[in-house]
Amino acid sequence: MYPLPLDAPPPARPAAPDVGPSRLPLPTRLRTLLPNLTPAGARRLRLAVSLLPLLLLAVWAAVDWHTVYTGAVRLASAHPLWLLAGVFFTGLCSVSAACVRQGTVPERLPPGQLLATQFAAGAAGHALPGNIGAHAVVLRFLRGKGIPLARCTASLALYSAVKPVAKTLVILAFLVAFPGTLHLAELLPKGETLALVGAITAVSLAAVVTLITTVRPLRRPLIGGLRTAFTDTRLVHSRPVRALALWGGAAAFPLCQGAVVASVGSSLDLPLSWTQMVFAYLVASTAAGAVPAPGGLGPVDAALVFTLVAFGAPATLATTTVIGYRVLTVWLPLIPGTLVLSALVRAKVL
Repeated sequence: MYPLPLDAPPPARPAAPDVGPSRLPLPTRLRTLLPNLTPAGARRLRLAVSLLPLLLLAVWAAVDWHTVYTGAVRLASAHPLWLLAGVFFTGLCSVSAACVRQGTVPERLPPGQLLATQFAAGAAGHALPGNIGAHAVVLRFLRGKGIPLARCTASLALYSAVKPVAKTLVILAFLVAFPGTLHLAELLPKGETLALVGAITAVSLAAVVTLITTVRPLRRPLIGGLRTAFTDTRLVHSRPVRALALWGGAAAFPLCQGAVVASVGSSLDLPLSWTQMVFAYLVASTAAGAVPAPGGLGPVDAALVFTLVAFGAPATLATTTVIGYRVLTVWLPLIPGTLVLSALVRAKVL
């Protein structure tokens, strides 16, 4: 080591930690719009963000309390062992969803944090339509693991695209395996309904294509996003473990959801087989999946009651089964899921 010249500037000291908005888990453009915050102010803001899900939970419980109370009263006479089986399959839904999330990115994600994030995302997904809340939680988690924003967006797009494709394949497998058990003719809509659905689909596709081709600012990011998505999709499918996690989890998720319906129906002595109850959920969730309701609440419930009745279940028992399914899949994991979400925010995982 040679001594520094007398006129040499002193070594640069490490920069002081930024206590302003750069420490907050916010996008760069949004951080530039915020004033500088002290460390105490940043902690208070983080605490407020972590408590926000609890506030939304309280508001939702106050609005929909009648549904919870009615479902609990009607389920009081159900067989507890079958309800425990429904709780088990509800937990498997988070595991299968976490497998799908892992299968959408080439990088290996921490299994514990991934499962906790997916459990929290399940609670957030019921607060906003179109599963936006769940995607926002997972996006923040992936960004925290150093994955670029473009690839995070491609991961969410792949997740959203694989699930309906896998569910369709599962439905076709049911039709091939159980041709005499499933009364598919009773579930098919009439010609007028099919014509209306086809017209709405055609108009929507035409509007999207027109918007993309006429609005230039949308064209470049969309093309770039598609290139990133195709690159990551090809890379994921070149690894058998990732491909198995992606498609296996996507196929297992609706089966686990249908198993919850079948468990609740069995606890109420619903006069249907497990095959019919699981297939009823697959058909109902597919038919009502296009309606942007929070967590699928409402359209899926109505379609599921209609499908169970079409298979021969009494309307009262079918309604009680759907209520019990919602209690197990929405209300039961909502409180712990919200607490996990708040804990992940406080631990800076999200």
